[in-house]
Parts: sequence; structure tokens; C-alpha cells
Amino acid sequence: MLKNMGTVDRVLRLFIVIVFAVLIIVGLVKGAGLIVCAVIGAYLFFTSLFSFCFLYTIVGIHTLRTKSGVDD
Repeated sequence: MLKNMGTVDRVLRLFIVIVFAVLIIVGLVKGAGLIVCAVIGAYLFFTSLFSFCFLYTIVGIHTLRTKSGVDD
């Protein structure tokens, strides 16, 4: 699996995951909202963990840059 996510993208996704987790733990999100936050949070977590976003592949986006600053 090729990587298609840059560092900034990964950090932003992990920040959103942390926000969702806090909202769920504190109890501000309940019912269907809890399920939606959990599913989106899990997707964001695993995409940032593996540096690969399936949706980016479909759309043709990649935020990963090489050391020379040019896309692969």
C-alpha cells in the first residue's frame, strides 16, 4: 500500500480524533451522534496510522511530498 498523506494531514486527523474521543468520553455526544463520531474517528485514526486514505485514491489527491518537494 502506497502512502498518500503528508505529516500535516496526519496531525490534523489525529487532532480531530482526539476531539471526538473527548466529546464521547465527556458525554456531550449521545445516540446516533456517538456512532457517527466513533465511525468517523476510527476512519481518521486508521488512515493517519497507515498514511493512506482510500478516498484520496478515488479523487486522485495526495498530500505526501518527497524530500525534493516534488510529488512522487
